[in-house]
Amino acid sequence: MKKDLRDTTFIIPLKIESTDRLRNAITICCFLLKTFETQVFLKEQNTEPVFQNQALPQITEFLDGDVDNLKYFYEEENESSFFHKTRYFNELLSKVNTPVVSAYDIDVLLPISSYLKSQEMIMDDGYDLVYPFPLIKPEDDIPENRMCKQVFTDDALVSNFLSEFNFSIFDGVSATARTQWGHVQFFKTSSYIEGGMENENFRSWGPEDQEKHYRFPKLGYNVGRFNSFVYHLEHSRGKDSETINPYFKDNMDLFSKLETFTEEELKTYYNNQTYLGNYS
Repeated sequence: MKKDLRDTTFIIPLKIESTDRLRNAITICCFLLKTFETQVFLKEQNTEPVFQNQALPQITEFLDGDVDNLKYFYEEENESSFFHKTRYFNELLSKVNTPVVSAYDIDVLLPISSYLKSQEMIMDDGYDLVYPFPLIKPEDDIPENRMCKQVFTDDALVSNFLSEFNFSIFDGVSATARTQWGHVQFFKTSSYIEGGMENENFRSWGPEDQEKHYRFPKLGYNVGRFNSFVYHLEHSRGKDSETINPYFKDNMDLFSKLETFTEEELKTYYNNQTYLGNYS
């Protein structure tokens, strides 16, 4: 029987540039929709709908055709476009009608209990934002404190995992890293929207996750964490997910500026963002 996550919707922007990213997309969708009664909203940006053409048929077969809770949207890439992750998150967020929403990377898995606890902390314990892993500071970054497992998968390993969802099979093919603020966050949907959504001035890859980690407590929202592992399915990286992207310096400069704002200045800044008008 599926676990009850009916109060949560997962929103996932994606761009499939390689076979490992394709495998990760299939793995994540199969796991979420087989394990939980929940909704998954995806938006793909690419030169062609790779997810629809290559991933969705395999997911549909794995789920015996039960893909009603998977909603897919596509935007065609052109020569002047870039992977505008923050905008795609906001577009998906505007379609959510559950009280909890998870901003979710397409390469992340959590222990089953972490999903349930995150939803419970928002629904029952009054949290606005939950990170299902600890914040490990650089001075505390020693092997026994590292809660991110960097998993190096292949088709056979993924097939074994999907047959029984046994996370222990990843142990022999994982490195470890410290957890901070990326990967996945669970929000009270209304707080995510009221707090400014995603900042669309961050373009391509940049410190948008770190900025949210700074912004929401600064604005007075109740942020919680708990100690558990996060599994990152490793993958190759294109130009949109590296520091070589042409927007990276501007993104870093913006974050540096926002870090200097008082609470009132930050509220004023977000209240005046024109992108919010696209979702009102």
